Amino acid sequence: MMMRPLRIAIFAFAAALVSVANAAADPQQILIASDAVRNPDFPFGLTNTLVEYRNGKQTESSTLAIYSKADPNGGQFRSLVRYVAPARDANKLILFNGKDMWFFDPSSKASIRLSPQQRLLGQASNGDVVTVNFAKDYRATTATEEDTQDGDRKSRHCYKLGLSAITPDATYHRIEMWVDSVNARPVKARFYTESDKLLKTAYYRHYRTLFGIERPTETVIIDGLDPSWVTVMRYSDWVKREVPEIWLQRDYLPRFKPE
Repeated sequence: MMMRPLRIAIFAFAAALVSVANAAADPQQILIASDAVRNPDFPFGLTNTLVEYRNGKQTESSTLAIYSKADPNGGQFRSLVRYVAPARDANKLILFNGKDMWFFDPSSKASIRLSPQQRLLGQASNGDVVTVNFAKDYRATTATEEDTQDGDRKSRHCYKLGLSAITPDATYHRIEMWVDSVNARPVKARFYTESDKLLKTAYYRHYRTLFGIERPTETVIIDGLDPSWVTVMRYSDWVKREVPEIWLQRDYLPRFKPE
């Protein structure tokens, strides 16, 4: 009898943690285990609500429906993103197929190539809102033990990973990521430009049990120059679902109908 997908996911996650424990702090294995915490290993959908704050006051928000599944060849996620709100943007689409990113506006019927680095709202870029396996686009070359504060200002003993982009499609040139040394949860990350300028700092918060594993349901992003500029991404309505291959084709965008 075959194992159900949920049991398989839990087994894979447990195996990743064992791999970290036995890897003598192997940086790439820690990164892989951290990816397994953030992302299910089967097709799924969720709602991503983004809220931008300036000096503590909300200035803008967007709600996105996201459908994701991993490429069976390379392992990187491919995603279709549909705008739900505000009303002026409803049913606009972003397609990310693991290499190219396209924006489609149903009113003009035109699709435009996007860069993952472009801002979508506040400090959240196009590449931030789609599901990503960091281990597919980055090589973790260092892992040093360090205590750091999480998004709730609690001290966590972590592995601090140094990540370098290994594909031209990576959203960021370099990343520093703090991963909890006990359970491989991502705690925070810093994202840098090619000129080594700090773009933003992200905190992964509000862990909830989803598909048998505790995963972050909120990411707080703080601007690298102006700490009063904050963007919060909240994830809800997680569901295991089929993501038809045709949804992930650029030519199909004009025909896509929300369910």
